[in-house]
Amino acid sequence: MNALLLANACSTLFMTGLIWFVQIVHYPLFAVVGTEGFTAYSRAHQRATTAVVGLPMLVEALTSVLLVLNRSPLISPLLAWVGLVLVVITWISTAALQIPAHRRLTHGFDAAATKTLVSTNWIRTAAWTAHSGVVIAMIVQALAPVNG
Repeated sequence: MNALLLANACSTLFMTGLIWFVQIVHYPLFAVVGTEGFTAYSRAHQRATTAVVGLPMLVEALTSVLLVLNRSPLISPLLAWVGLVLVVITWISTAALQIPAHRRLTHGFDAAATKTLVSTNWIRTAAWTAHSGVVIAMIVQALAPVNG
């Protein structure tokens, strides 16, 4: 297994675990933070979250592109492309749905924005979970003995 696939797998699996925590625990708990101090909480949350997810998301995106471009004989091109499409889905969902909802929350608690976060985050949860399956399949392929 090469370093490119390993970096892709590590970043994808990390983000998959994190997104499940966010989906099941973190976003639903926004509703119990309370209105007093929610604006400060929301802004601090965004800064801290960006610090945690920024690098893994960039590594995942870059390595997904490189897996498509490098065409390793050990990895199915179809799996590499599916992985890249799943990354694009997570980025589009983040930019189009989650970031605008988070921006609304920087002005104070908004039940509708919180509900939007929880419901639309399933898109990213599904995409990252599927991408984990794809990277595991690529690892299995890369580690399989080559039949001569």
